[in-house]
Amino acid sequence: MNIKRIFYSFSLLVVFVNIASAQNNEPDRIKYNFDYGWKLNVGDPEQAKETTYDDKKWSNVNLPYAWNQSEAFKNDIYGLSTGIAWYRKSFQLPKDSNDKKVFIEFEGVRQMGEIYVNGTFIGRHENGVMAFGFDLTSYLKPYPQENIIAVKTDNDWKYKEKLTGQGYQWNNNNFNANYGGIPKNVFLYIKPKAYQTLPLFSTLGTTGTYVYATDFDIAQKKAVVNVSSQVKNEFTKPIKAQLKVSVIDMEGKEVASFLSDSYTLLANEMKDLKASKVLNNLNFWSWGYGYLYTVSSELLIDNISVEKVNIRTGFRKTKFEKGMVYLNGRVIMMKGYAQRTSNEWPSVGMSVPSWVSDYSNSLMVKSNANLVRWMHVTPWKQDIESCDRVGLIEAMPAGDAEADVKGRRWEQRTELMRDAIIYNRNNPSILFYESGNESISEEHMSEMLTIKNTYDPYGGRAIGSREMLDSKIAEYGGEMLYINKSAHIPFWATEYSRDEGLRKYWDEFTPPFHKEGTGGTAHSNVNGSKIADASPYNHNQDAHAIEDVVRWFDYWEMRPGTGDRVSSGGVNIIFSDSNTHYRGQENYRRSGEVDAMRIPKDNYFSHQVIWDGWVDTDKENAHIIGHWNYENGVTKDITVVSTADVVELFVNNVSLGKGTQDKRFLFKFPSVQFKPGTIKAVGYDKTGKKVCEDEIRTAGKPFALKLSKIERPGGTLANGNDLALVQVEVVDEKGNRCPTALNMIDFAIEGEGICLGGIAQGPDNYIGKSSLPVECGVNRIFVRATDKAGIIKVKASSEGLKNDAIELKTVQTDIAKLSTSMPNENLPSYIEKGPTPKTPSFKKTRIPVAIIGAKTDSNQEDVIKSYDDNELTEWSYGKNGNAAIEYELERKANINQVVMKLAGWRSKKYPIKISVDGKKVFEGSTPLSLGYVTLDFTPTKGKKVQIELLGSEKDSDAINLVEITGKVDQAGLNQTDKKIQRLPIVEIEFYEPLR
Repeated sequence: MNIKRIFYSFSLLVVFVNIASAQNNEPDRIKYNFDYGWKLNVGDPEQAKETTYDDKKWSNVNLPYAWNQSEAFKNDIYGLSTGIAWYRKSFQLPKDSNDKKVFIEFEGVRQMGEIYVNGTFIGRHENGVMAFGFDLTSYLKPYPQENIIAVKTDNDWKYKEKLTGQGYQWNNNNFNANYGGIPKNVFLYIKPKAYQTLPLFSTLGTTGTYVYATDFDIAQKKAVVNVSSQVKNEFTKPIKAQLKVSVIDMEGKEVASFLSDSYTLLANEMKDLKASKVLNNLNFWSWGYGYLYTVSSELLIDNISVEKVNIRTGFRKTKFEKGMVYLNGRVIMMKGYAQRTSNEWPSVGMSVPSWVSDYSNSLMVKSNANLVRWMHVTPWKQDIESCDRVGLIEAMPAGDAEADVKGRRWEQRTELMRDAIIYNRNNPSILFYESGNESISEEHMSEMLTIKNTYDPYGGRAIGSREMLDSKIAEYGGEMLYINKSAHIPFWATEYSRDEGLRKYWDEFTPPFHKEGTGGTAHSNVNGSKIADASPYNHNQDAHAIEDVVRWFDYWEMRPGTGDRVSSGGVNIIFSDSNTHYRGQENYRRSGEVDAMRIPKDNYFSHQVIWDGWVDTDKENAHIIGHWNYENGVTKDITVVSTADVVELFVNNVSLGKGTQDKRFLFKFPSVQFKPGTIKAVGYDKTGKKVCEDEIRTAGKPFALKLSKIERPGGTLANGNDLALVQVEVVDEKGNRCPTALNMIDFAIEGEGICLGGIAQGPDNYIGKSSLPVECGVNRIFVRATDKAGIIKVKASSEGLKNDAIELKTVQTDIAKLSTSMPNENLPSYIEKGPTPKTPSFKKTRIPVAIIGAKTDSNQEDVIKSYDDNELTEWSYGKNGNAAIEYELERKANINQVVMKLAGWRSKKYPIKISVDGKKVFEGSTPLSLGYVTLDFTPTKGKKVQIELLGSEKDSDAINLVEITGKVDQAGLNQTDKKIQRLPIVEIEFYEPLR
């Protein structure tokens, strides 16, 4: 028997027991909301970091709070105030915190934050995007002494990294609205000396807890749940550590509990502890089904619990192949929005309560969007967690402007991506990591892939970049304005339908009688250029909604089920009007499907119709664009958006006949005469069966105001920061909204609330005003609660109309300087869409026929480039004479469709002839498109298909796409000798009908 070994084991056991006993810790009470009780000063006073500094005259604020947030939408993005601002807070540690570790976590500071504790400089963070934190333990005074934390912030657009003198590519005054100071949440952690680390790599060098699932069996509803938690031992002795994992469902029921192996950690050692178990009867996270579990990772030292970390997460299976995205075994076509990461609102910028993020993000889902691509920079944790709850897939960027970069600027991007992945890898809504807002080199793509595989190897996510059309490394890609197809990695458009339109403008027949396209531009582009034709940036609602449907058609036409090469969808820019780069009459971006207060435009309802499904549209629906309140004698074209096969229009129950169908979803009815009453659209299937309808009634004259409220589930919190939305409508005597009303409304607030106003067209966009007009009969304001529980009474009045009033009751909450009430506490998940359907992913619409070769008398060596599944290569006819090429198919097939991508697709029409085995089947000009065109003809049997150019191509500006730089994109057109009839074929495909 080894006496020395026995003695050592006994001694180590004593150490374990003593260390565990010494913790005296409440495992759940390790995280505090540190948002309350701050002071703010705009400027750079000397000695502000010192504990003796007198800050009594500073403003009292609760976080999140950007010091310039009241300028949101009042000033354009270029005019947002910048400079230095200080935040200070005094606080005491809890009584039981002696001999504990204390960490602080900032979800983000813009652009730079220097942290001082009790007059001592702790550290600096400079990228303006990502969360960071510091170990405060050795700088703090124990209870009951007061501690002072001071934060110096600098949001200069030209801020440069102190160490290198290099600016940040994404600190950009076109897209990254500059809300300075501390616009996000702050937390304080009090942990034992052996603890699970925080996922704050750049400042703490730690990776936190990683929860993921493997070995999915979707049909049987089971998977292996894995927990890997990084534990650090800061005792001077070894410890014996173990994880106890509990999985709790949304009803609060523990569905599993399991232990890891035991690990010995030496003094100051850091090690990943791992545990896993097969779980049955799981509810998988899905689109519109934000089912989340709480995974509790409890640290045991000698079987005694010393700390518990709760991770809110969900489990889902993904796959990215054959040009498609699979979620829980089912193909899902990407349909959604490219939204500015700031996701801002009037008067408050991005610093909104968690429930407001849920409200905004759930509206995307309710419009039938399944993806939000946050633009340029990583979103803050609040929006990421919100997307988890509402079931909205996310594409998460790191940081970029518009180009690949080198040296320190590239290092900044990789560091940000690393930190963002570590911080957000437990959030199931993230399916894509975006390495750049522009294509990057293969070397850089490889670096990004390595970062993903190092820090999130099991998360089921694809990493890629905008474009990357011929990358061998990227796991997804897609251009900004156009449609791409792939048989390998998924391609989805990262931005499309860039047009703008103010919600106030219905059409040319409705006050204020805005003529479509008029208004010009209000500024020069970033390169000093002017836009020659600003009409796409001054739409009315009719034109804007129609344009969105037209642009979606190109993606829908090439959806999964249409062949081996498919489009995986795209995202419309943007969801809500934004305080960022603009090109129209106003000083903010108005491309939104909702306005800045999230009031829907007609675009919103159009998307609800055309996006209703995972790939194919799941049900028939219809929406009449516009309203039905005109002056007598008005005649206008009516457009109906519908998924039905045929649409009939009725005015006062009198049929006006069937509409002319265009771009599949648009049904047009020219010169419809207004008659007070009703206008109704009825949709039918191919058999003539009625499948849907939409009806609009003429409202009476404005009679009264009608108030309603939108507030936090469970009630508005009396915390000095919570917000409620109050909506005002002008209604007739029957309570119907008057859609043409533009009345000025005066709001009066009494009790425990403050009016922050809303937005409308007019001086300073009415930001912060208590009087503002309705637009199209409706508007909204924000009301901010005070920190005292009570009643807020909101009164609205307007000359000549019956007034209205509404009450909000605010609820007391914990607003201590170390609060136990978290910002996202008790917020429900949106699960209305239900679990992933078990039905087939899509219906096949045609049969692709493969090409085995091609012959031509010019550039023969390049013919394969016209069908190589690489949109960055092309074949073209390189000499004078008749441009022609003949393709040989894999078999004799009954060809009825040719699908082509021709260079210059958005501006060039090519006159061509198509022959199958020598028989002419098509002659005409190719239409303009966002990429691919489909040419239909009578099914013809053959094995050889010839494409012949019959003359010079014709230019057209029907698709007016102008980039931010003022450059008109040539859509893959190589500007060489235009006299040669080149027939530039980027990709070509052949199809036969289903048998």
